[in-house]
Amino acid sequence: MSSVPAASAVAPSTASPALAVTTITLLLGLAPISTDLYLPALPSLQGRLGTDAASAQLTLSVLIVCFGLGQLVCGPLADRFGRRPLLLGGLSLYTVAGLLCAAASGIEALIGWRAVQGLALAAAVTCGRSIVRDLFAPHEGARAMSSAFAGLGVIAMLGPISGGLLAQACGWRATLAAPALCGALTLLFVALKFDESLPVGDPSATHPARLLRNWRELLAHPAFRAWTALLCAGWGGVFSVLAGSAFVYIDLLGMSRVGYGAVLSASAASYIAGTMACRRLLGRHGLHATVRRGAACALVGGLAMAALAWADVRAAWAVALPQWLFAFSYGVVQPCAQAGVVGPFPERAGTAASLSGFAMMAVAFVVGIVLGRAGATTALPMALGVGAAGVLVMAVALALVPRIGEPR
Repeated sequence: MSSVPAASAVAPSTASPALAVTTITLLLGLAPISTDLYLPALPSLQGRLGTDAASAQLTLSVLIVCFGLGQLVCGPLADRFGRRPLLLGGLSLYTVAGLLCAAASGIEALIGWRAVQGLALAAAVTCGRSIVRDLFAPHEGARAMSSAFAGLGVIAMLGPISGGLLAQACGWRATLAAPALCGALTLLFVALKFDESLPVGDPSATHPARLLRNWRELLAHPAFRAWTALLCAGWGGVFSVLAGSAFVYIDLLGMSRVGYGAVLSASAASYIAGTMACRRLLGRHGLHATVRRGAACALVGGLAMAALAWADVRAAWAVALPQWLFAFSYGVVQPCAQAGVVGPFPERAGTAASLSGFAMMAVAFVVGIVLGRAGATTALPMALGVGAAGVLVMAVALALVPRIGEPR
């Protein structure tokens, strides 16, 4: 275990692939834990703190916004000082902020500490994505990410169910304390098992002029633009479901909350199946062909949901089946895109991961605004969002990804 604080003074990590994938899974898994686990407790939280629904929902929105903004800062810091120091500091702050969220006596304090938690979460996720490029070549990085995202899918599948049981048994504060416990356990794992993975730090990575130049060069790079566009297109469809599905299933279709949780769990299972298919397809067909096959599933799932909603088919299967197919496609495409976005930039992997992550959060913000303004009288706004995402994923896979060449 390294005790040297500067990345420039340590040797590359000799972590086994299994240990690396476990580390990445734990770091990325904090994102769904931070968002999904406490959602079943929102009504109780609202009542106990004496606030309105909009303020209660702000506890989620502020975390997402600060998570997106925080990545712009954490990426350059990870490239300058290394992954390990930023992880130790970020996970410590995440744990403390989580405990203070659970102890909050008012909605203002809870919103404030959720904002801090979002900033700390950015450190974990940015470093998790950067470690992929530190330890794997681009093609192998896609396989490693597919394994990590399979574990992430299990976390996403268990999150809403676990949160509901925890809220029922122990109250809403327990659903906010549980992420703090997960953060503490991840911190312990990193402290004991993870050696620095960045061979040499870049002392100028955080200089304003260098930072602006890095962003400009990344945005001008065809591979970064293609893979980031693919990430954003797929995430736009996923977030459309996250933002609108509860209303569609529960209020419009009359489904119980338990049934809704089952639909979400099945969607996560479809995502896990997609990550497994990704590993098989990569070995047989290569990166670009894998992306095309995943994009075709996204196109079919998105257009099917939009067409059925346009025809006003009011049945759970008309939403769930296309949703599951789109989730499967996301499991195929996302590991490839996550590895591809940092692949050409070994010395700037943190900055590349953070900039693409910020773009994804910006997409989520825009999708949320559009769906909110569209109203919630039918399933059509959500379905059109997923349909548009399917078209965009396929367009990027056909028009942009082939231009960047198959990585060696």
